[in-house]
Amino acid sequence: MLSLREVTKTFGERRALDNVTFDVAPGRLTGFVGGNGAGKTTAMRILLGVLAPTSGSVTINGAPITGEDRRGFGYMPEERGLYPKMGIAEQLSYLARLHGIDKPSAQRRAMDLLDRFDLGARAKDNLDALSLGNQQRVQVAAALVHTPDVLVLDEPFSGLDPLAVDEVVSVVAEHAARGIPVLFSSHQLDVVERLCDDLVIIAGGRIRAKGTRDGLREEHAGHRWAMDALADAGWVRGVPGVVVDELAGDSVTFAADDATAQRILATAVERGGVRSFAPVRPTLGEIFRDVIRDETVDDDASGATTSSKENAA
Repeated sequence: MLSLREVTKTFGERRALDNVTFDVAPGRLTGFVGGNGAGKTTAMRILLGVLAPTSGSVTINGAPITGEDRRGFGYMPEERGLYPKMGIAEQLSYLARLHGIDKPSAQRRAMDLLDRFDLGARAKDNLDALSLGNQQRVQVAAALVHTPDVLVLDEPFSGLDPLAVDEVVSVVAEHAARGIPVLFSSHQLDVVERLCDDLVIIAGGRIRAKGTRDGLREEHAGHRWAMDALADAGWVRGVPGVVVDELAGDSVTFAADDATAQRILATAVERGGVRSFAPVRPTLGEIFRDVIRDETVDDDASGATTSSKENAA
């Protein structure tokens, strides 16, 4: 288990992280999402020991992370950091050897990964001879070539086409299946929804929501329902306490409390029958937007209250 506990990081008067706490469980993929400047990269750099927290702790399996632990980490930064004028197989092998892997094994691992990413035929090419998408594939391979014990990926899907995303998702999922913690950030929320087991949402340096993917969808579902009836469903618009979102003949999506929804279901059965009736679960993108919007409103209100008190004083 990789854990941050009450981590705060300040740069002068700016607080980049504010009491951040979350876990990255072994064998699970944890999506880490937030807008630009939210604090994702700062938190990742603290995990990796590149930055020290101002306060708080970072542990693995309950113990402080050591330099030896971090030698087993795989990290892909958002900014590309490989050698542009060096052959891609040669530098992947070189990076593996830096982790103590013997030369034949390092070369084999490099070629295996390049083959997985459909780059085997380009193994001798320099990095800068590749497209930006293929350079991104090599960057991901560099984080994996030593078979890491912990994997931290900052925007691994940036610049990839849908097929390349599927390739990377498949390889990353295989590494999680080995039982290692995997933390990745991405602005592509559809990919996060498809890939992650757990989700952490950060904004303004603070954790706004966290939990399992399905748990968060359940928690933020609200009271929205979708019904596909066997007769026209227009009558639902006249039910007190109901807000209809979409209506198309015998299909309707609406908001209502649980008791009202059950009455609508019973009435629809009496009116001719129902093909399906189920709560509507939000996408992770909808949850992200709702959480950020709600927290921004709360922050603004708090600031206004504080300002009023200061002015009164």
